[in-house]
Amino acid sequence: MQESRSKNIRAIVIVAALGYFVDIYDLILFGIVRVASLKGLGITDDVQLRDVGVLLLNMQMAGMLLGGILWGILGDKRGRISVLFGSIIMYSAANILNGMVQDIPQYSALRFIAGIGLAGELGAGITLVSEVMSKESRGYGTTIVATIGILGAVAAALVADFFQWRTAYYVGGAMGLVLLFLRIGMYESGMFKTMIDENIGRGQFQHLFTNWSRFVKYLRCILIGVPLWFVVGILITFSDAFAKKLGVEGIAPAKSIMFCYIGLAIGDFSSGYLSQVFKSRKKIILWFIFLTNVLIVIYLFFNQFGSFYFYTLCLLLGLTCGYWAVFVTNASEQFGTNLRATVTTTVPNFVRGSVVPVSLLFQFLSPMVNIIYSAAIVASITLVLAYISVLKLEETYGKDLDYIEML
Repeated sequence: MQESRSKNIRAIVIVAALGYFVDIYDLILFGIVRVASLKGLGITDDVQLRDVGVLLLNMQMAGMLLGGILWGILGDKRGRISVLFGSIIMYSAANILNGMVQDIPQYSALRFIAGIGLAGELGAGITLVSEVMSKESRGYGTTIVATIGILGAVAAALVADFFQWRTAYYVGGAMGLVLLFLRIGMYESGMFKTMIDENIGRGQFQHLFTNWSRFVKYLRCILIGVPLWFVVGILITFSDAFAKKLGVEGIAPAKSIMFCYIGLAIGDFSSGYLSQVFKSRKKIILWFIFLTNVLIVIYLFFNQFGSFYFYTLCLLLGLTCGYWAVFVTNASEQFGTNLRATVTTTVPNFVRGSVVPVSLLFQFLSPMVNIIYSAAIVASITLVLAYISVLKLEETYGKDLDYIEML
């Protein structure tokens, strides 16, 4: 019996990790092949490339925000395994079809569908791993999921470098379909099955907003992750613009992204491991945010020493922003079983969605104070909110998760 349970736990961690790997692969692949794919569809004008690229990115983001809510609710209503299964099918099919697109309306619709599918994987995986592992060791499981998952970005960069853009999409779809076979034989979370037997109200997203203390806790879970996506969505994505302003030549955003994600993988492993060693989620998140703060200052104001130095900073920023594993684990541990999948799935997707208002504020301020000081102002806002949020949240290391929220 114990051996069977251990095998199931290992299978869940492996499938959740590989599922997130393919999830990140597709998420990053679109950004890497965006220009090549649009040129392949006949768009060559620089303005059109930018405008259509923004449209497709917004469609993907809209899908992820909607999918985060839908998959989160389904995870609490129908089960964590069902969401893993459904999201893998959706984004795998969308990936394959992305490789077959012939025009922009098709591409746009498929990025929206892919966004919905991509939104469910991480939350369902982290929730399931958190509930099947012991309260003392679950941090190791979620760390493995996040660390292996982040490496999907590196795989996307390598595949896109070696293969034509349509083939790169097919590779992602094929990897997802292979995962479906690995899912066979996995068991659902015992906590979830007990909740079904007791006929408890679950997956009611609106109840995150009907109780003030619950809403504030939910908001704090989101705010502690925003600096991470400010770094990835602004500093790394527009690294060529920052480099030009700082007088550094030859910086390619794709290369900055690759180095950043290598750092993120190392950081995810380090933060998750340290949270287990020091038996604290809060302390580790706080330290990583502080180190991110220090590196943002160095990146913006002490970064004029050539491309090697610049790319090294991108890697180090990724490392300090690698508290994603602990951040998502913390969100999962903050809420009861009947809202856990909803929270764990929506929180990371709302953090990703925060790039939209953050980038709009950055763009609004840039003409007034130049991009360096605009980024510094936006960074200051996100960091202060993150500091306050993490200090106000409860410590969740070793917390018993077998309880429900009173709705």
